[in-house]
Amino acid sequence: MDSIQHKKTLVEQVYDILLDAICSGELPAGERLNQDEIAIRLNVSRQPVNSAISILKAHDFVRDTGRRSVAVTDIRKEQYNSIYEFRAVVEPFAVQLASQRMPDGAGWAAEAIMREGREALQVGDTKRLLKADVRFHEMIYSWSGNHVIAASMRANWPHMMRAMAEILRDRTLAEQAWNDHQNILDALLSRNSDDAVAAMKTHIRNAMEKTVVFFKDRKPEK
Repeated sequence: MDSIQHKKTLVEQVYDILLDAICSGELPAGERLNQDEIAIRLNVSRQPVNSAISILKAHDFVRDTGRRSVAVTDIRKEQYNSIYEFRAVVEPFAVQLASQRMPDGAGWAAEAIMREGREALQVGDTKRLLKADVRFHEMIYSWSGNHVIAASMRANWPHMMRAMAEILRDRTLAEQAWNDHQNILDALLSRNSDDAVAAMKTHIRNAMEKTVVFFKDRKPEK
């Protein structure tokens, strides 16, 4: 018997589209969102657009401007650093669990993600690379078998993706990130827990150092 597939509502679809545009940088910090224009572009009424924007506001992706409109919030250093402090603890633990619980045939799934990332790097497709980056980490959470880790990180990834999209536009930094992924994966597939944990710690540290460069001289939103 087939299961019933959940069909996303218009509000959910509009929310996903807007969130993806914010996370990828297509809608940058400070960009004003005009509900009428969005509704026309997406071929929907204002109601699902307004509802989607209300959810984005609740999750701190947009803010009121005081002019009966909203704008994309700035990427705040404090928030980003807090998330990375959390990652520095959680993700090495996730890798440790993954090295013990990784399913048979894991290498095939991993290679598909790594290939996607390498191809995105080759053609300079930042949006595609960003999605492959998230898939890589979500794969490790899945391998860990710990649903709390997966759920906790899922809640924070959209905020991280906003700064990552800017960072990954630098080819050198993007290549470093993907090399870090390869090191983590090689250790995991070898079932070498210590090396995998060390590689993940290095990856998180490298990522945190990139944020210093990203936020240096960055002007706060007005």
